[in-house]
Amino acid sequence: MTTQSVNQADRKLWLAAIKPPMYSVAIMPMVVGSAIAYAETGQFDSGIFALFLLAAVLILAWENLSNDVFDSETGIDVNKAHSVVNLTRNRRLVFALANLCLGLGIAGIVAIALAQQDPTVLAIVLLCCGLGYMYQGPPFRLGYQGLGEVLCFFSFGPLAMGAAYYSQTQSWSWGSQMAGVMVGLTTTLVLFCSHFHQVDDDIAAGKRSPIVRLGTKRGAALIPWTCGLVFAIAALGLLLGLFPIWTALVFGSLLSAWRLSRHVTRYHDQPQRVFNAKFFAIGFHSWSGVLLSLGFWLSAYGG
Repeated sequence: MTTQSVNQADRKLWLAAIKPPMYSVAIMPMVVGSAIAYAETGQFDSGIFALFLLAAVLILAWENLSNDVFDSETGIDVNKAHSVVNLTRNRRLVFALANLCLGLGIAGIVAIALAQQDPTVLAIVLLCCGLGYMYQGPPFRLGYQGLGEVLCFFSFGPLAMGAAYYSQTQSWSWGSQMAGVMVGLTTTLVLFCSHFHQVDDDIAAGKRSPIVRLGTKRGAALIPWTCGLVFAIAALGLLLGLFPIWTALVFGSLLSAWRLSRHVTRYHDQPQRVFNAKFFAIGFHSWSGVLLSLGFWLSAYGG
């Protein structure tokens, strides 16, 4: 093997470890929540938005890196070549970097709270961080009990959406919370789909993920229903007048939902082919979020 091919392999492993597409789950609640705030109130502070967005990315980096550290302690990542801990072989360094990201992210939220003289957003974000720690961190490790998806739904859905909306308006909105449920469901699908290819490793480490509990076939059967629920909530929002007519654009993500459902249904029991299911889920998450936020922005400009 040549030096060039080794370097390319290393770059691929590092890209897989950093997981750039996964940061959509931190970005999307900020984008959608701010779009709803502008559509409903006409308020949008670009400085607050940019600072919150950066803080959200840093906090997600903390969660990803710390989860690698916690997973290295249980041995569940022994076959995961793209674990940051396995790549660096320095658990303490990775943990220190994770905590640095957390500190910087929280500092950004503190700056928002001080500027607005309102601790509400900080309180919500700290709650989300607490749920994020309970996912993999000792002594809780709730992800090992199959509860990770529940924590993910609330952290990246209603709570994150509420924080994004509140940071712009210092108020609450039923429309933003309904959209938060949609984003929470699509984010949860990303985590849910990440389990299909690692059932054996999960079982060996004692992790009772939803796919371990349900089996891959029944787990795959849930995906079309969850996608359908996202669109049903969108239709309900339109029917109740909580979503403007432009948000019907979200139905343009039906193709992504179909591709995700088809892929996992077809390959649910083939780890070498279903390993990328989470990226299909990210596609659905991103397209639905972008189209939903675009609908709110257009409603603000076009009526």
